[in-house]
Amino acid sequence: MGENMKTEVEIDWLKFENEAHQNGYKIVCGIDEAGRGPLAGPVCAAAVILPDGVIIDGVNDSKKLTEKKREALFDVIREKAVAYSIATADEKEIDEINILQATYLAMHRAFDSLPVKPDMALVDGNRDPKLGVPTQTIIKGDALSMSIACASILAKVTRDRFMLSMDEKYPEYQFSKHKGYGTKLHYEMLDKYGASEIHRMSFLKKYYANK
Repeated sequence: MGENMKTEVEIDWLKFENEAHQNGYKIVCGIDEAGRGPLAGPVCAAAVILPDGVIIDGVNDSKKLTEKKREALFDVIREKAVAYSIATADEKEIDEINILQATYLAMHRAFDSLPVKPDMALVDGNRDPKLGVPTQTIIKGDALSMSIACASILAKVTRDRFMLSMDEKYPEYQFSKHKGYGTKLHYEMLDKYGASEIHRMSFLKKYYANK
């Protein structure tokens, strides 16, 4: 029976931050993005520098948290961080340079806007955005690194809030219900009303090609 029982593995949330410090880096920031997949709105990135040794209660990969929990943690993270920055690349930039390059652009903007300059970056995923400092990419970093998880929450909440504001501007698309993702409801609204100014036209090529 004991062999079949699964226990949650305790995560060392500061493993990557501590390793960076042991390797001589003094100021380490975590970077993540939100909104690569939606059909509308910007991609958002955040960069977070936490005080050494700080673990914020309740922080996890933003996708694993409820909206209410993310909203509550948003203010706690900003309060406890040594520094943080949030930036976006909008739908026009996504259409112009593609979503991957636009994600890098948002990450660069967030990193470059930090009031404290890091000497090392931990980035969620497996692609290096080339920020100009030594960088470690970490697959599922938002579930393994405290600073990346915090960045994940700041980016997600910021993007969701933007999409809620767009729900007021474009109520016909019901952005509050899907945040711009390609749900059945969203496609039904596109069928009915066509694309808005904040839709990513490069993401809708197949949709329009099949019309």
